[in-house]
Formats: sequence, structure tokens, C-alpha cells
Amino acid sequence: MTARWGLTIPLYGMALPAQRKIIEELADLGYTDAWTGETNATDAFTPLALASQWAPTLRLGPAIVPVYTRGPALLAQQAATLAQLAPGRFVMGIGTSSPAIVTRWNGIPLEEPYRRVRDTLRFLRRALTGEKVTEEYETFAVQGFKLDVALDEPPPIVLAALRPGMLRLAAREADGAITNWLAPRDVRTVRAEFGTDKELIARIFVCPTEDADEARRLGRRLIAAYLTVPVYAAFHQWLGRGDALAPMNEAWAAGDRKGALDRIPDEVVDELIVHGSPARCRARIQEYVEAGLTTPVVMILPGGGGPSGADAVRALAPGAG
Repeated sequence: MTARWGLTIPLYGMALPAQRKIIEELADLGYTDAWTGETNATDAFTPLALASQWAPTLRLGPAIVPVYTRGPALLAQQAATLAQLAPGRFVMGIGTSSPAIVTRWNGIPLEEPYRRVRDTLRFLRRALTGEKVTEEYETFAVQGFKLDVALDEPPPIVLAALRPGMLRLAAREADGAITNWLAPRDVRTVRAEFGTDKELIARIFVCPTEDADEARRLGRRLIAAYLTVPVYAAFHQWLGRGDALAPMNEAWAAGDRKGALDRIPDEVVDELIVHGSPARCRARIQEYVEAGLTTPVVMILPGGGGPSGADAVRALAPGAG
């Protein structure tokens, strides 16, 4: 087994305060990490603040915080706060996010994503050491910001990276990379660009059910929602899945949502969605590790008729069986 085994929190469909008991159990179950996201539910930092106290040995991180929806100084403040709550156990994950989140929901132009991530990374590197920063970056300027927080050690910073440019930036300047929506065989493609020296983290979508038809139905809905987004479409074109997903993308672009779902091949769903018995799911997650993934982060999908919620967390733990 890999030395790391992460879980996405909060769990879908449960109020955050109700998740304290299962989060307190995670370390005993064999989980080492808890990672959040930030779309249209909880923010990325609050669940981590709670988890820092509920599970005082877990490594914690957001996967990811958008670099557009908070100013650079506020990102530094929030990273420093979590680093104080979980000293030596917090990892700062940043990335571009998506046009829906950044522009449609927050009214902020998503411009020059590579440069904005690079500039934010460089700013955070300096700010989290306690240095006073005055700098004209290409995508923003900071005048005289200094954290009034003393950290024994700045937290590591990892970048969301899907394609060669961002992967190379992460390899050069960050402490690791976070990727998403890939099959075990794709890990080797990513590693070929990113290298093998630094941590590679990936969220893995898991539906622990032996009802393959139901798992594929759920998987198709997610795949259509995510992989029609241009950055993910380009990612899968690069990974060699462009032809298989072309009919879905064509139907989606024409406004035919049902047709888009129907045109996603079973083989694509089975590559990108882990499903089957809990034991089969754990074995499949291990395939990612054997292909070069450092840290799998389980994202438990709701539904499917198998174990759910806390029961699914226990069933998918690395020590279960």
C-alpha cells in the first residue's frame, strides 16, 4: 500500500457538523490525508479548520483554492491560519478553477491562468516566510504586505495541473501537483511530463457498488458535466481520449444533453470512475499508486446502492477487508 491515502471532505449529503465522528476515525482507519474542494458547497478552508481539531494527525489541504476569487494577501492569511492550526500538516493547494466558478458565479474574469497561478505561487512563497512583499507581478501588484503571523515553517504549496505547461511549472517551482479525472494508465503520461521527484496528488471518483449500470449512469453525469469544460476536454485530448469523447462534446455543444450522456462509452466510464465492491475499489485505487501516483484522494460518489457516507469511508479505508 501507498504510504498516503486521502479522503475528500466534507462527505456529500451530510451536514458538516454531523461529520465530526467519522473524521475523528480517519487516522485509525488508515487514512493519512483529508482534502477539500471549493465549488458551490462549503468553502475550502472551514472544513479543514474543523478537521485540524477533530483529527490532529491528518495532513490537510485544499484541492484546490482558486487564485482568482481571493486576493493574494487573503490567500496568504488563510494559508497561515491553517498552518497554525495544523503545524507541519497543512499543504496549500492552488489553481485556476473554472470559468463557471470564477466568472459566472463570482463575476471575475479568468484571464492569463498560467501567469496568474505562477505569480500567486511566487507571492505566497515569499509572504509565508514573513517577508514584506512589494512587487509588480505580471497579473497583479502587491504593495507592502507582511504577514503578522509567525510560522515555524511555511507550508508546502502544490499546484492544480492538467497539461504540460502547468505540470512543468509545478515541477520547477512548487512542492507538488494535483491532478484530476484520470485513469491509472494516465498517471504515467502525467509523470512523464512532471517527473518523478515530487508529490503527485489526484482526486479519484469512487462509487462502491457492484451495480455496474448504476455506477455508469452516475459516472456519465459527472463526466458530461466536467469533461465538456474546455480545460478538461483539452486534458483528455492530450491524454489520448479525445476521439472517444468527441461524440459527447459534439452533442453537448449542440445543446443535446441527453445525447451527450448516451455517447459516453462504457470503457471511458470504467477508466475514469472506480466502481465495484469495496475490495475491488481499493485494488483499483492501488493501481494508480503502482502507476506513479503518490497520494490518491478518494471522492465518494453518492448513490449506486452500495455503502454510503461513513459506511463507505470505512469500507474504502486502506486497512479494510
